[in-house]
Amino acid sequence: MTMSAEETVGSVTKIPDITLSDGNKIPQIGLGMLRIDDDEVTDVVKSGLEVGYRHIDAAAGYNNEPGVGRALTETGFNTGEQRKTLWVTTKLKDSEQGYDNALKAFDRQINDLRLDYIDMYMLHWPTPFNWRSGETWKALVKLRDEGRVRTLGVCNFLPEHLERLHQETGEWPTINQIELHPTWQQREVVDFCREHGIAVEAYSPIARGADLDAGDGTIARIAQAHGISPAQAILRWHIENGTIIIPKSVHTVRQRENLDLFGFSLNPAEHAEIDALDGPTRAGHDPMTFTYA
Repeated sequence: MTMSAEETVGSVTKIPDITLSDGNKIPQIGLGMLRIDDDEVTDVVKSGLEVGYRHIDAAAGYNNEPGVGRALTETGFNTGEQRKTLWVTTKLKDSEQGYDNALKAFDRQINDLRLDYIDMYMLHWPTPFNWRSGETWKALVKLRDEGRVRTLGVCNFLPEHLERLHQETGEWPTINQIELHPTWQQREVVDFCREHGIAVEAYSPIARGADLDAGDGTIARIAQAHGISPAQAILRWHIENGTIIIPKSVHTVRQRENLDLFGFSLNPAEHAEIDALDGPTRAGHDPMTFTYA
């Protein structure tokens, strides 16, 4: 995986790309769509596109794909030259896993998103208690072979799930999207992914706001030293780790702030201080027991 240099075009920052194992390039910063109502998400996506996001992270389980599709259509990003500049991810509902179910679900999702192809289609959770990832992956491969999907990824997979998927399909995903933030760094998962050429993508990159106060003021102190927000300090730490991030915000000012990560850098001591915040408590769900039906 390699990262290109960041550059500015006009007033919009061009975000660095991460090159995946299959050669596709994904913008390192995306806009998350979790917990945004369908009637609200259209304006959120429009705002994000206006300030410079070129990576939208959607999912069937978020119940707002039609609203995302409206935004892409109304802004012209669903087709033509503008579509080529945009990366759209979406995810399969766990309840729709299985070969035939996945193909049927994808038809609905791509129609809701009003697109001719999806940049990345992902398994949302491994559901090891009802494992169907191997047969489901084969449906995703069919979609990729047909050109309806460019690359395939997974979310919340632990090393044992990645190994099982590989044993059953002969493939590693290009990306594993996991909960990852300073107080929950999942180093074993990250190391496994890197060893197998799987890019790491962080959701809840600031622990839904909980990590802004992490380390008894550590984050706030680092942010103050650079004249930035605590959120920017954490997001910059992710960027320097080579992690793909999908911070969510419905507010234009914060959307812009979450892209503004390239005018400063953490010094080695500051980066190490954030590394040292790792802890035992996740903000989200356990992949061994959770399903996003």
